[in-house]
Amino acid sequence: SVGALIREGFWMKATIERSGCIGCGLCPEICPEVFEMADDGLAEVIVDEIPAEAEDAAQEAAESCPVSVITVE
Repeated sequence: SVGALIREGFWMKATIERSGCIGCGLCPEICPEVFEMADDGLAEVIVDEIPAEAEDAAQEAAESCPVSVITVE
């Protein structure tokens, strides 16, 4: 489970394949702690490590992405 990973010292990280991003704005709406819309209109990851309290939201954002360009691992 995610909680077990954190307790063992592993951090979750989000990445966006920006070349496929359509700029819909859904990910920062779901998880503003991790994602924001950049000046070029595409989403970007704003943290190196996903805060523990934002992990579920980050995963939801990845699953909700209409073009499936977000990875949370």
